[in-house]
Amino acid sequence: MIENALEKETMQRRILIIDDNDDLCSALNREFVNLGHEVKTVETREEAVAIENLGDFDLVITDLDDANLVSEVSENQDDTSCLPKISAKDYPNKKIKAFKICATGFRRENFVEEELKSLVETVLNYKARFVDETEAMQNIREKIEFEIPSAISLMHSILNYLLKRVEKIGVINAENSNLFIALDEAFVNAVKHGNKFDAEKNIRITAEVSTKEARFTVEDEGEGFDVNAIPDPRDPENLFKSSGRGVLIIHNVMDEVRYNKRGNRVEMIKKSENI
Repeated sequence: MIENALEKETMQRRILIIDDNDDLCSALNREFVNLGHEVKTVETREEAVAIENLGDFDLVITDLDDANLVSEVSENQDDTSCLPKISAKDYPNKKIKAFKICATGFRRENFVEEELKSLVETVLNYKARFVDETEAMQNIREKIEFEIPSAISLMHSILNYLLKRVEKIGVINAENSNLFIALDEAFVNAVKHGNKFDAEKNIRITAEVSTKEARFTVEDEGEGFDVNAIPDPRDPENLFKSSGRGVLIIHNVMDEVRYNKRGNRVEMIKKSENI
């Protein structure tokens, strides 16, 4: 049934790939063109900024090994919102790897989650199999970003990729960690409670990873909430209330947890187990 739905609903998508070392570019270009999509490729962020109607792309994939060489980010036009915003001054004496999948421009008419899921999984599978290596990470910080419509079906693929990447860099041992559970709670809360399953609204997931820590941010476009007003699930009076358990799990797993004032963004830090 899913395959039939995809065949019926799938339209030609416009896809932009930004890759400075052709790690992903050629392989994904062939894959997506064979599927009938329109693909444009460039090597630098500056080339992407120069593209007219940049916001019209359904999917923007960025894989930069030398993101710290990006000039000062100063453009304010909405079209550049899908591009990584990393400046060398923010990370002095660090090499920054930037990987981002942005689907905020994904056309939503006849929206089928499985179509977007298939595209994202194709990118992540290529990235995990052919690009992500256990290189020397002593002076490298990696920034991984996803800006996507509110689609629960994307959750497992994205979180599984993040977990494997954090483990490979050496922050955790996945078999002994509940990190996936905490990230899952944050993601579900954003889609379900924040954006209320509205596919017109987007979720932003960011992971900044080094050998010392993994810093995660999950942000939705909902109204937010007051974390202090959530009933404490440890209180016997709240034993049968479901609200609050996800927040408690996140606090128990992470070393640091911070919510913004509006309550629609949570920042979570997991320190390396090897320090």
